[in-house]
Amino acid sequence: ETRAASEARAEAARETVAAAADRIREEQETTPEALLAQLGIVPDDMPPADQIEARVNQLKRQRDALGAVNLRAEEDAKDVQEEHDQLVTEKQDLEEAVKTLRSGIASLNREGRERLLTAFEQVNSNFTLLFKHLFNGGEANLVMVESDDPLEAGLEIMCQPPGKKLSTLSLLSGGEQTLTALALIFAVFLANPAPICVLDEVDAPLDDANVTRFCDILDEMCRRTETRFLIITHHAVTMARMDRLFGVTMQEQGVSQLVSVDLKNAEKLVA
Repeated sequence: ETRAASEARAEAARETVAAAADRIREEQETTPEALLAQLGIVPDDMPPADQIEARVNQLKRQRDALGAVNLRAEEDAKDVQEEHDQLVTEKQDLEEAVKTLRSGIASLNREGRERLLTAFEQVNSNFTLLFKHLFNGGEANLVMVESDDPLEAGLEIMCQPPGKKLSTLSLLSGGEQTLTALALIFAVFLANPAPICVLDEVDAPLDDANVTRFCDILDEMCRRTETRFLIITHHAVTMARMDRLFGVTMQEQGVSQLVSVDLKNAEKLVA
């Protein structure tokens, strides 16, 4: 009876082994010996079969919880990889473009600083000379403030009329401010003359002596540049120093009439 029972258990064990081998061939498409070699473990060290089966069932449930298999996953992965590669290439192109732009901006800023400093020195020199001429002395100059970078710095006008302390433009009287502003305008014109300059009643705050100096400066500007000055004025001294006068009269209500006088030709006729 013991022998028969042992043979029955042995037969059942052989059937179990055969079933396991069939299952391995079906699910793993390999033999038990090849699978054991692939796993690289010792059979005696393996946990009991029920524990392994429970672990396998747990992993299957986790796999099933992930959902159905996406058959297009490989193609989608290729598309995503291609898009990623394209974005990486575009990113590199953008980085190179940014480097080029920054290099160009730095070059423009460097050239701009050089040109600005050159123009500043020229205008400042002209401004100092014109200020002394208009005020019959004194000192004046332009100062960059608020920043060491010329492109970001502000501009302050420092002036000292004869007999006064050095101060900013805002602390001068109305006539002094006008003369200082005219000196600065003409200094810019000497550095970069324009074909036409329109001055609208700039001599209104000036007395006769300062108007005479203003007209002298205009004559000097006309000799040194090709700028045509168009001056709107009500001052008799200024009008007397001009080459040609244009006046607007209203003899009738709402009807304007333009009159003109060529002073040089008028002087010849009088002579």
